[in-house]
Amino acid sequence: MTFEELGLEPNTLKAIAEMGYTTPTPIQEQAIGLIQMGRDVMGIAQTGTGKTASYTLPMIDILSNGRARARMPRSLILAPTRELAAQVSENFEQYGKYHKLSMALLIGGESFGDQERALDRGVDVLIATPGRMMDLFGRGRILLSDVKVLVIDEADRMLDMGFIPDVEKILGWLPPLRQTLLFSATMAPEIKRLADKFLSNPKLVSVAPPASPAELVTQGIVVVEARAKRDALRGLLKSQDVANAFIFCNRKRDVAVVYRSLERHGFSAGQLHGDMPQSMRTETLDAFRKGDIKMLVCSDVAARGLDIADVSHVFNFDVPSHAEDYVHRIGRTGRAGREGCAFTIATPEDGRYVAAIQKLIGRDIPLIHLDGTETLPLKDGDVAPSGRNRGGRGRSPKAKTKPEVRNEPKTETGIEAPVKSQTEAETKPEITVAPAAKAEPRARTERSPSPRSAERETSGRRNGRKGRTPQPADEIEEMQHGDNVLAFGDHTPSFLLRDPFAK
Repeated sequence: MTFEELGLEPNTLKAIAEMGYTTPTPIQEQAIGLIQMGRDVMGIAQTGTGKTASYTLPMIDILSNGRARARMPRSLILAPTRELAAQVSENFEQYGKYHKLSMALLIGGESFGDQERALDRGVDVLIATPGRMMDLFGRGRILLSDVKVLVIDEADRMLDMGFIPDVEKILGWLPPLRQTLLFSATMAPEIKRLADKFLSNPKLVSVAPPASPAELVTQGIVVVEARAKRDALRGLLKSQDVANAFIFCNRKRDVAVVYRSLERHGFSAGQLHGDMPQSMRTETLDAFRKGDIKMLVCSDVAARGLDIADVSHVFNFDVPSHAEDYVHRIGRTGRAGREGCAFTIATPEDGRYVAAIQKLIGRDIPLIHLDGTETLPLKDGDVAPSGRNRGGRGRSPKAKTKPEVRNEPKTETGIEAPVKSQTEAETKPEITVAPAAKAEPRARTERSPSPRSAERETSGRRNGRKGRTPQPADEIEEMQHGDNVLAFGDHTPSFLLRDPFAK
Protein backbone atom coordinates (compact mmCIF):
# COMPACT_ATOMS: atom_id res chain seq x y z
CA MET A 1 0.00 0.00 0.00
CA THR A 2 1.12 3.57 -0.72
CA PHE A 3 0.23 6.88 0.92
CA GLU A 4 -1.90 7.78 -2.13
CA GLU A 5 -4.15 4.82 -1.42
CA LEU A 6 -4.83 6.12 2.12
CA GLY A 7 -6.78 9.08 0.70
CA LEU A 8 -4.57 11.90 1.97
CA GLU A 9 -4.81 15.35 0.40
CA PRO A 10 -2.44 16.28 -2.46
CA ASN A 11 -0.60 18.92 -0.40
CA THR A 12 0.05 16.37 2.34
CA LEU A 13 1.23 13.78 -0.18
CA LYS A 14 3.57 16.37 -1.69
CA ALA A 15 5.20 17.01 1.70
CA ILE A 16 5.54 13.27 2.37
CA ALA A 17 7.19 12.68 -1.01
CA GLU A 18 9.71 15.47 -0.41
CA MET A 19 10.73 13.75 2.82
CA GLY A 20 11.42 10.54 0.87
CA TYR A 21 8.59 8.40 2.27
CA THR A 22 6.68 6.19 -0.15
CA THR A 23 5.26 3.31 1.89
CA PRO A 24 3.40 3.70 5.19
CA THR A 25 4.40 1.66 8.23
CA PRO A 26 1.93 -0.95 9.55
CA ILE A 27 0.49 1.33 12.23
CA GLN A 28 0.17 4.20 9.74
CA GLU A 29 -1.59 1.90 7.30
CA GLN A 30 -4.16 0.84 9.88
CA ALA A 31 -4.65 4.05 11.87
CA ILE A 32 -4.81 6.80 9.22
CA GLY A 33 -8.04 5.56 7.62
CA LEU A 34 -9.77 5.12 10.99
CA ILE A 35 -8.78 8.62 12.12
CA GLN A 36 -10.07 10.12 8.88
CA MET A 37 -13.42 8.42 9.58
CA GLY A 38 -13.64 10.18 12.95
CA ARG A 39 -13.21 7.04 15.07
CA ASP A 40 -11.55 7.00 18.48
CA VAL A 41 -8.34 5.00 18.16
CA MET A 42 -6.12 3.26 20.67
CA GLY A 43 -2.76 2.51 19.06
CA ILE A 44 -0.28 0.06 20.60
CA ALA A 45 3.08 -0.18 18.85
CA GLN A 46 6.73 -0.29 19.80
CA THR A 47 8.86 2.81 19.62
CA GLY A 48 10.26 3.73 16.21
CA THR A 49 7.31 2.40 14.19
CA GLY A 50 5.97 5.78 13.03
CA LYS A 51 3.24 6.43 15.61
CA THR A 52 3.64 10.21 15.37
CA ALA A 53 2.99 10.33 11.63
CA SER A 54 0.04 7.97 12.02
CA TYR A 55 -1.94 10.74 13.74
CA THR A 56 -0.29 13.93 12.44
CA LEU A 57 -1.00 13.14 8.77
CA PRO A 58 -4.79 12.64 9.10
CA MET A 59 -5.04 15.51 11.60
CA ILE A 60 -3.56 17.88 9.02
CA ASP A 61 -6.24 16.85 6.53
CA ILE A 62 -9.02 17.14 9.13
CA LEU A 63 -7.92 20.62 10.28
CA SER A 64 -7.22 21.96 6.78
CA ASN A 65 -10.80 23.28 6.63
CA GLY A 66 -11.66 25.75 9.35
CA ARG A 67 -10.23 28.68 11.23
CA ALA A 68 -8.92 28.95 14.76
CA ARG A 69 -10.11 31.60 17.20
CA ALA A 70 -8.08 33.41 19.84
CA ARG A 71 -7.22 31.26 22.87
CA MET A 72 -9.41 28.43 21.52
CA PRO A 73 -7.25 25.72 19.92
CA ARG A 74 -8.96 23.31 17.55
CA SER A 75 -6.86 20.29 18.53
CA LEU A 76 -4.69 19.29 21.49
CA ILE A 77 -1.73 16.91 21.68
CA LEU A 78 -0.42 15.96 25.14
CA ALA A 79 3.14 14.62 25.39
CA PRO A 80 4.99 13.53 28.55
CA THR A 81 8.36 15.22 27.87
CA ARG A 82 9.58 18.44 26.30
CA GLU A 83 11.68 16.53 23.78
CA LEU A 84 8.72 14.48 22.56
CA ALA A 85 6.53 17.59 22.31
CA ALA A 86 9.25 19.34 20.28
CA GLN A 87 9.56 16.28 18.05
CA VAL A 88 5.81 16.29 17.34
CA SER A 89 6.02 20.02 16.56
CA GLU A 90 8.78 19.39 14.01
CA ASN A 91 6.69 16.67 12.34
CA PHE A 92 3.74 19.02 12.00
CA GLU A 93 5.95 21.66 10.42
CA GLN A 94 7.36 19.14 7.94
CA TYR A 95 4.10 17.42 6.96
CA GLY A 96 1.94 20.53 7.02
CA LYS A 97 4.20 23.04 5.29
CA TYR A 98 1.79 23.31 2.34
CA HIS A 99 -1.20 23.94 4.63
CA LYS A 100 -1.99 27.21 6.37
CA LEU A 101 -2.23 25.72 9.86
CA SER A 102 -1.06 27.57 12.95
CA MET A 103 0.63 25.75 15.80
CA ALA A 104 1.78 26.49 19.35
CA LEU A 105 4.21 24.53 21.52
CA LEU A 106 3.65 24.78 25.29
CA ILE A 107 6.55 23.31 27.27
CA GLY A 108 8.37 24.19 30.45
CA GLY A 109 11.56 26.18 30.43
CA GLU A 110 10.25 28.62 27.82
CA SER A 111 8.80 32.13 28.17
CA PHE A 112 5.18 32.38 29.24
CA GLY A 113 4.82 35.62 27.29
CA ASP A 114 5.76 34.12 23.92
CA GLN A 115 3.40 31.19 24.45
CA GLU A 116 0.53 33.45 25.53
CA ARG A 117 0.97 35.67 22.47
CA ALA A 118 0.82 32.59 20.22
CA LEU A 119 -2.42 31.52 21.88
CA ASP A 120 -3.92 35.00 21.50
CA ARG A 121 -3.43 34.78 17.72
CA GLY A 122 -5.36 31.50 17.62
CA VAL A 123 -3.87 28.07 16.92
CA ASP A 124 -5.12 25.05 15.01
CA VAL A 125 -2.77 22.61 16.74
CA LEU A 126 -1.74 22.94 20.38
CA ILE A 127 1.12 20.67 21.51
CA ALA A 128 1.79 20.72 25.24
CA THR A 129 3.19 18.94 28.24
CA PRO A 130 0.65 18.47 31.08
CA GLY A 131 2.40 20.77 33.55
CA ARG A 132 2.64 23.85 31.32
CA MET A 133 -0.85 23.16 29.99
CA MET A 134 -2.33 23.31 33.48
CA ASP A 135 -0.35 26.45 34.32
CA LEU A 136 -1.69 28.41 31.36
CA PHE A 137 -5.23 27.11 31.81
CA GLY A 138 -5.11 28.20 35.45
CA ARG A 139 -4.09 31.67 34.30
CA GLY A 140 -7.14 31.84 32.05
CA ARG A 141 -5.05 31.98 28.86
CA ILE A 142 -6.60 28.89 27.21
CA LEU A 143 -10.19 27.97 26.42
CA LEU A 144 -10.65 24.30 25.51
CA SER A 145 -14.29 24.39 24.49
CA ASP A 146 -13.45 24.24 20.76
CA VAL A 147 -11.12 21.20 20.79
CA LYS A 148 -12.28 18.70 18.17
CA VAL A 149 -9.33 16.25 18.25
CA LEU A 150 -7.36 15.13 21.32
CA VAL A 151 -4.18 13.05 21.16
CA ILE A 152 -2.49 11.46 24.19
CA ASP A 153 0.95 10.35 23.06
CA GLU A 154 3.18 7.90 24.97
CA ALA A 155 0.46 7.25 27.55
CA ASP A 156 2.54 4.63 29.35
CA ARG A 157 5.30 7.20 29.86
CA MET A 158 2.66 9.55 31.27
CA LEU A 159 1.89 6.81 33.77
CA ASP A 160 5.54 6.31 34.72
CA MET A 161 6.06 10.05 35.28
CA GLY A 162 2.92 10.41 37.40
CA PHE A 163 1.00 12.57 34.89
CA ILE A 164 -2.15 10.46 34.68
CA PRO A 165 -4.05 12.51 37.36
CA ASP A 166 -3.14 15.71 35.48
CA VAL A 167 -4.25 14.17 32.18
CA GLU A 168 -7.58 13.18 33.71
CA LYS A 169 -8.06 16.73 34.99
CA ILE A 170 -7.29 18.18 31.55
CA LEU A 171 -9.69 15.75 29.89
CA GLY A 172 -12.40 17.00 32.23
CA TRP A 173 -11.97 20.51 30.76
CA LEU A 174 -12.57 19.35 27.18
CA PRO A 175 -15.96 19.12 25.44
CA PRO A 176 -17.48 15.62 25.55
CA LEU A 177 -18.05 15.55 21.78
CA ARG A 178 -14.55 15.11 20.41
CA GLN A 179 -12.31 12.55 18.72
CA THR A 180 -9.76 11.01 21.10
CA LEU A 181 -6.60 9.20 20.00
CA LEU A 182 -4.42 7.37 22.54
CA PHE A 183 -1.03 5.96 21.59
CA SER A 184 1.27 3.91 23.77
CA ALA A 185 4.04 1.34 23.50
CA THR A 186 2.70 -0.83 26.33
CA MET A 187 -0.75 -1.61 27.71
CA ALA A 188 -0.68 -1.18 31.48
CA PRO A 189 -3.91 -1.68 33.47
CA GLU A 190 -4.02 2.02 34.28
CA ILE A 191 -3.81 2.88 30.58
CA LYS A 192 -6.66 0.47 29.87
CA ARG A 193 -8.74 2.15 32.58
CA LEU A 194 -8.01 5.58 31.09
CA ALA A 195 -9.08 4.39 27.64
CA ASP A 196 -12.29 2.84 28.94
CA LYS A 197 -13.17 6.07 30.76
CA PHE A 198 -12.43 8.69 28.09
CA LEU A 199 -12.58 6.94 24.70
CA SER A 200 -15.89 6.21 22.98
CA ASN A 201 -16.00 2.78 21.37
CA PRO A 202 -12.31 2.94 20.38
CA LYS A 203 -10.77 0.86 17.63
CA LEU A 204 -7.68 -0.98 18.85
CA VAL A 205 -4.69 -0.90 16.49
CA SER A 206 -1.82 -3.13 17.59
CA VAL A 207 0.96 -3.88 15.15
CA ALA A 208 3.48 -5.55 17.48
CA PRO A 209 3.39 -7.51 20.73
CA PRO A 210 3.35 -5.17 23.74
CA ALA A 211 6.83 -4.05 24.78
CA SER A 212 8.72 -6.01 22.12
CA PRO A 213 12.14 -4.70 21.05
CA ALA A 214 13.06 -4.11 17.43
CA GLU A 215 14.19 -7.25 15.65
CA LEU A 216 17.14 -5.52 14.00
CA VAL A 217 18.79 -4.59 17.31
CA THR A 218 21.67 -6.82 18.44
CA GLN A 219 21.63 -7.12 22.24
CA GLY A 220 24.25 -8.11 24.81
CA ILE A 221 25.01 -7.84 28.51
CA VAL A 222 28.22 -7.52 30.54
CA VAL A 223 28.25 -8.41 34.25
CA VAL A 224 30.94 -6.74 36.37
CA GLU A 225 31.38 -5.32 39.85
CA ALA A 226 29.90 -1.87 40.44
CA ARG A 227 33.31 -0.21 40.72
CA ALA A 228 34.33 -1.62 37.30
CA LYS A 229 31.32 -0.33 35.34
CA ARG A 230 33.08 2.72 33.89
CA ASP A 231 36.01 0.56 32.76
CA ALA A 232 33.53 -1.82 31.13
CA LEU A 233 31.80 1.07 29.36
CA ARG A 234 35.08 2.34 27.93
CA GLY A 235 35.95 -1.21 26.87
CA LEU A 236 32.66 -1.53 24.99
CA LEU A 237 33.11 1.84 23.30
CA LYS A 238 36.60 0.85 22.12
CA SER A 239 35.65 -2.66 20.98
CA GLN A 240 32.60 -1.57 18.97
CA ASP A 241 32.46 0.45 15.79
CA VAL A 242 30.46 3.26 17.38
CA ALA A 243 29.37 6.08 15.09
CA ASN A 244 27.23 7.70 17.80
CA ALA A 245 25.49 6.39 20.88
CA PHE A 246 23.06 7.04 23.69
CA ILE A 247 24.38 6.09 27.15
CA PHE A 248 21.55 5.72 29.69
CA CYS A 249 21.87 6.07 33.46
CA ASN A 250 19.17 5.54 36.07
CA ARG A 251 20.05 8.61 38.15
CA LYS A 252 20.78 12.19 37.14
CA ARG A 253 23.86 12.42 39.35
CA ASP A 254 25.32 9.37 37.60
CA VAL A 255 24.81 11.13 34.26
CA ALA A 256 27.25 13.86 35.33
CA VAL A 257 29.76 11.33 36.72
CA VAL A 258 29.81 9.22 33.55
CA TYR A 259 29.94 12.32 31.34
CA ARG A 260 33.01 13.70 33.15
CA SER A 261 34.68 10.29 33.07
CA LEU A 262 34.27 10.00 29.30
CA GLU A 263 35.58 13.52 28.75
CA ARG A 264 38.68 12.80 30.85
CA HIS A 265 39.43 9.77 28.69
CA GLY A 266 39.15 11.67 25.43
CA PHE A 267 35.65 10.74 24.24
CA SER A 268 33.39 13.28 22.53
CA ALA A 269 30.48 13.34 24.96
CA GLY A 270 27.58 15.47 26.14
CA GLN A 271 24.99 15.12 28.88
CA LEU A 272 21.20 15.43 28.96
CA HIS A 273 18.88 15.22 31.97
CA GLY A 274 15.76 16.85 33.39
CA ASP A 275 17.51 19.42 35.60
CA MET A 276 19.18 21.15 32.67
CA PRO A 277 17.64 24.39 31.32
CA GLN A 278 15.56 23.85 28.20
CA SER A 279 17.87 26.02 26.09
CA MET A 280 20.88 23.88 27.06
CA ARG A 281 18.95 20.66 26.39
CA THR A 282 17.98 21.89 22.92
CA GLU A 283 21.55 22.99 22.17
CA THR A 284 22.94 19.61 23.27
CA LEU A 285 20.47 17.67 21.12
CA ASP A 286 21.24 19.81 18.08
CA ALA A 287 24.96 19.16 18.56
CA PHE A 288 24.29 15.42 18.78
CA ARG A 289 22.16 15.45 15.64
CA LYS A 290 24.84 17.36 13.72
CA GLY A 291 27.57 14.96 14.85
CA ASP A 292 29.47 17.47 16.96
CA ILE A 293 28.90 15.13 19.93
CA LYS A 294 29.35 11.39 19.48
CA MET A 295 28.23 10.11 22.89
CA LEU A 296 25.17 11.48 24.70
CA VAL A 297 24.97 10.46 28.37
CA CYS A 298 21.37 10.89 29.46
CA SER A 299 18.61 9.85 31.83
CA ASP A 300 15.31 8.34 30.72
CA VAL A 301 14.18 11.79 29.60
CA ALA A 302 15.74 10.85 26.23
CA ALA A 303 14.25 7.36 26.07
CA ARG A 304 11.07 8.68 24.45
CA GLY A 305 10.42 11.06 21.63
CA LEU A 306 13.94 11.48 20.22
CA ASP A 307 13.63 10.41 16.60
CA ILE A 308 17.25 10.33 15.45
CA ALA A 309 17.29 7.75 12.70
CA ASP A 310 20.97 6.89 12.39
CA VAL A 311 22.00 6.11 16.00
CA SER A 312 24.32 3.11 15.82
CA HIS A 313 24.53 2.08 19.51
CA VAL A 314 22.73 2.28 22.85
CA PHE A 315 24.57 1.53 26.09
CA ASN A 316 22.75 0.98 29.38
CA PHE A 317 25.25 2.01 32.04
CA ASP A 318 22.60 0.92 34.57
CA VAL A 319 20.02 -1.83 34.24
CA PRO A 320 16.62 -0.07 34.27
CA SER A 321 14.47 -0.93 37.27
CA HIS A 322 11.37 -1.07 35.04
CA ALA A 323 11.55 -3.63 32.25
CA GLU A 324 9.50 -1.44 29.87
CA ASP A 325 12.18 1.26 30.07
CA TYR A 326 14.68 -1.19 28.58
CA VAL A 327 12.52 -1.55 25.47
CA HIS A 328 12.26 2.21 25.04
CA ARG A 329 15.96 2.76 25.59
CA ILE A 330 17.14 0.28 22.99
CA GLY A 331 14.44 1.59 20.67
CA ARG A 332 16.62 4.66 20.07
CA THR A 333 18.66 2.51 17.68
CA GLY A 334 17.57 0.20 14.87
CA ARG A 335 14.98 2.73 13.66
CA ALA A 336 13.43 2.99 10.19
CA GLY A 337 14.68 -0.43 9.07
CA ARG A 338 18.31 0.13 10.12
CA GLU A 339 20.39 -2.21 12.22
CA GLY A 340 21.66 -1.27 15.66
CA CYS A 341 23.36 -2.56 18.79
CA ALA A 342 22.32 -2.31 22.43
CA PHE A 343 24.59 -3.36 25.30
CA THR A 344 23.84 -3.38 29.01
CA ILE A 345 26.30 -3.20 31.91
CA ALA A 346 25.00 -5.06 34.96
CA THR A 347 26.25 -6.02 38.40
CA PRO A 348 25.63 -9.43 39.98
CA GLU A 349 22.94 -7.88 42.18
CA ASP A 350 20.92 -6.85 39.08
CA GLY A 351 19.77 -10.42 38.46
CA ARG A 352 16.17 -9.66 39.38
CA TYR A 353 15.92 -6.78 36.92
CA VAL A 354 17.61 -8.69 34.11
CA ALA A 355 15.24 -11.61 34.66
CA ALA A 356 12.25 -9.24 34.43
CA ILE A 357 13.55 -7.78 31.16
CA GLN A 358 14.15 -11.20 29.61
CA LYS A 359 10.67 -12.29 30.66
CA LEU A 360 9.13 -9.19 29.09
CA ILE A 361 10.93 -9.42 25.74
CA GLY A 362 10.59 -13.20 25.60
CA ARG A 363 14.25 -13.99 25.00
CA ASP A 364 17.58 -14.27 26.80
CA ILE A 365 20.13 -11.48 26.43
CA PRO A 366 23.50 -12.97 25.37
CA LEU A 367 26.40 -12.62 27.83
CA ILE A 368 29.47 -10.76 26.52
CA HIS A 369 33.05 -11.23 27.70
CA LEU A 370 35.39 -8.22 27.52
CA ASP A 371 39.16 -8.58 27.28
CA GLY A 372 40.85 -7.77 30.57
CA THR A 373 37.53 -7.62 32.47
CA GLU A 374 36.30 -10.36 34.76
CA THR A 375 32.79 -11.45 33.82
CA LEU A 376 30.69 -12.40 36.86
CA PRO A 377 27.52 -14.48 37.07
CA LEU A 378 24.19 -12.86 37.83
CA LYS A 379 22.57 -13.75 41.09
CA ASP A 380 19.25 -15.54 41.20
CA GLY A 381 16.57 -13.35 39.70
CA ASP A 382 14.17 -14.19 42.52
CA VAL A 383 16.47 -12.69 45.18
CA ALA A 384 16.12 -8.98 45.88
CA PRO A 385 19.45 -7.28 45.14
CA SER A 386 21.52 -6.01 48.08
CA GLY A 387 19.07 -7.50 50.56
CA ARG A 388 16.37 -4.97 49.70
CA ASN A 389 12.79 -6.01 50.13
CA ARG A 390 9.37 -4.57 50.69
CA GLY A 391 9.66 -4.95 54.43
CA GLY A 392 12.31 -2.26 54.97
CA ARG A 393 15.74 -0.98 54.04
CA GLY A 394 18.06 -3.94 53.97
CA ARG A 395 16.33 -5.71 56.86
CA SER A 396 14.01 -8.63 56.72
CA PRO A 397 10.53 -7.82 57.97
CA LYS A 398 9.78 -8.93 61.51
CA ALA A 399 7.39 -11.79 61.87
CA LYS A 400 4.12 -10.78 63.44
CA THR A 401 2.72 -13.31 65.89
CA LYS A 402 -0.60 -13.11 67.65
CA PRO A 403 -0.48 -13.23 71.45
CA GLU A 404 -1.83 -16.33 73.07
CA VAL A 405 -5.32 -15.71 74.38
CA ARG A 406 -6.47 -17.68 77.41
CA ASN A 407 -9.87 -17.84 79.03
CA GLU A 408 -9.40 -15.89 82.24
CA PRO A 409 -12.04 -15.20 84.84
CA LYS A 410 -13.60 -11.80 84.70
CA THR A 411 -13.23 -9.23 87.44
CA GLU A 412 -16.05 -7.88 89.50
CA THR A 413 -16.51 -5.02 87.05
CA GLY A 414 -17.10 -7.48 84.21
CA ILE A 415 -13.82 -6.57 82.42
CA GLU A 416 -11.39 -9.34 81.60
CA ALA A 417 -8.22 -9.27 83.64
CA PRO A 418 -5.02 -8.64 81.61
CA VAL A 419 -3.20 -11.78 80.55
CA LYS A 420 0.23 -12.15 82.16
CA SER A 421 2.90 -14.44 80.90
CA GLN A 422 4.33 -17.08 83.21
CA THR A 423 7.70 -15.27 83.31
CA GLU A 424 6.10 -12.04 84.44
CA ALA A 425 4.12 -13.83 87.11
CA GLU A 426 7.24 -15.45 88.55
CA THR A 427 9.73 -12.58 88.35
CA LYS A 428 7.73 -9.41 88.90
CA PRO A 429 6.10 -8.92 92.27
CA GLU A 430 2.58 -7.70 92.24
CA ILE A 431 2.44 -4.06 93.25
CA THR A 432 -0.69 -2.51 94.63
CA VAL A 433 -1.16 1.23 94.38
CA ALA A 434 -3.60 2.82 96.78
CA PRO A 435 -6.02 5.27 95.20
CA ALA A 436 -5.20 8.90 95.83
CA ALA A 437 -7.33 10.71 98.31
CA LYS A 438 -9.76 13.09 96.78
CA ALA A 439 -8.65 16.65 97.41
CA GLU A 440 -11.08 18.82 99.24
CA PRO A 441 -12.17 21.85 97.22
CA ARG A 442 -11.02 25.22 98.44
CA ALA A 443 -13.38 27.55 100.12
CA ARG A 444 -14.97 29.83 97.62
CA THR A 445 -17.75 32.26 97.32
CA GLU A 446 -21.04 31.06 96.00
CA ARG A 447 -21.56 31.72 92.33
CA SER A 448 -24.46 31.04 90.16
CA PRO A 449 -23.74 28.24 87.71
CA SER A 450 -23.04 29.31 84.17
CA PRO A 451 -25.69 28.60 81.54
CA ARG A 452 -23.35 26.14 79.91
CA SER A 453 -22.83 24.09 83.06
CA ALA A 454 -26.53 24.15 83.75
CA GLU A 455 -27.19 22.83 80.30
CA ARG A 456 -24.69 20.00 80.86
CA GLU A 457 -26.29 19.20 84.17
CA THR A 458 -29.77 18.93 82.73
CA SER A 459 -29.00 17.27 79.43
CA GLY A 460 -26.30 14.86 80.61
CA ARG A 461 -24.52 15.06 77.26
CA ARG A 462 -20.92 14.01 76.75
CA ASN A 463 -18.26 16.51 77.70
CA GLY A 464 -17.29 17.62 74.17
CA ARG A 465 -14.96 14.67 73.40
CA LYS A 466 -15.89 11.62 71.46
CA GLY A 467 -16.16 8.46 73.52
CA ARG A 468 -16.16 10.08 77.00
CA THR A 469 -18.92 9.22 79.42
CA PRO A 470 -21.12 11.98 80.86
CA GLN A 471 -19.85 13.47 84.12
CA PRO A 472 -22.02 14.47 87.08
CA ALA A 473 -22.82 18.12 87.46
CA ASP A 474 -20.96 18.45 90.79
CA GLU A 475 -17.73 17.18 89.19
CA ILE A 476 -18.13 19.64 86.33
CA GLU A 477 -18.67 22.42 88.86
CA GLU A 478 -15.54 21.39 90.74
CA MET A 479 -13.42 21.35 87.58
CA GLN A 480 -14.61 24.79 86.60
CA HIS A 481 -14.04 26.49 89.98
CA GLY A 482 -11.56 24.29 91.79
CA ASP A 483 -7.77 24.14 91.63
CA ASN A 484 -7.70 23.47 87.88
CA VAL A 485 -9.04 26.69 86.36
CA LEU A 486 -10.38 26.05 82.88
CA ALA A 487 -11.65 29.57 82.12
CA PHE A 488 -11.29 33.16 83.21
CA GLY A 489 -14.84 33.28 84.56
CA ASP A 490 -15.85 36.78 85.62
CA HIS A 491 -12.25 38.00 85.87
CA THR A 492 -10.55 39.93 83.06
CA PRO A 493 -6.81 39.29 82.61
CA SER A 494 -4.62 42.34 83.00
CA PHE A 495 -3.04 41.99 79.57
CA LEU A 496 -6.45 42.57 78.00
CA LEU A 497 -6.90 45.82 79.93
CA ARG A 498 -3.61 47.33 78.73
CA ASP A 499 -3.73 49.83 75.87
CA PRO A 500 -1.82 48.18 72.99
CA PHE A 501 -0.99 51.59 71.48
CA ALA A 502 0.39 53.09 74.66
CA LYS A 503 4.12 53.88 74.57
